[in-house]
Amino acid sequence: MFSSPLLIIFIVFALASWLVSSQLKRRFKQYSKTALPSGLSGREVAEKMLRDNGITNVAVNSVGGQLSDHYNPANRTVNLSPEVYGGRNVAAAAVAAHECGHAIQHARAYTPLKLRSALVPLQNVSARILNAIFIAMFFGAFLLPQVISFDAALLVIIACYGIFTAFAFITLPVEIDATQRALAWLNTSGITGGRSHQEAKDALRWAAYTYVVAALSALATLLYYVMLFLGRRD
Repeated sequence: MFSSPLLIIFIVFALASWLVSSQLKRRFKQYSKTALPSGLSGREVAEKMLRDNGITNVAVNSVGGQLSDHYNPANRTVNLSPEVYGGRNVAAAAVAAHECGHAIQHARAYTPLKLRSALVPLQNVSARILNAIFIAMFFGAFLLPQVISFDAALLVIIACYGIFTAFAFITLPVEIDATQRALAWLNTSGITGGRSHQEAKDALRWAAYTYVVAALSALATLLYYVMLFLGRRD
């Protein structure tokens, strides 16, 4: 199941992911030097955006890690990395507002977000199944036929990557919509404007590119296994 085409796919998308991640970190560092006229911290920006949208049941927390910011729909929390939580700059405001965009999606029952949440358990199960198959392959090809035929294993892998791909592509509109909500609010609230607003837009655009690369990587891997399966049936 491992071959030169699959290795090429892995290398190409690993390189693309590294390049996008590097650009994202560079821009975050660059735009962290642009102070907000209001002097608000990322936490204060998040709290204000939530209040302005009538959301009072979402807490804003600080979590460890770099660019570890996320919204947790399970406990309704906006979780910001230390640089964003305490940062009083364009980059911190943009990231904080983006995560609040997800909280607003949750409050408004945004359909793509509901679909993505529904796929999370399936994705977790798929990951465990794939790990079991690849571990069997690692310890010896003779182990796999004792449990499942090669063609059946391919079908399982295709199903798992089908779920990964669906999750990745459903994530795209979720992230894009959260960014649009964030940028619209940052502009209308006066948090950013002119050059600072363009910097916020650029930072969030590069963040979105990480999800585009992940989606294309999942699709490319899925197509590889589909073609491998079809080739064996010719």
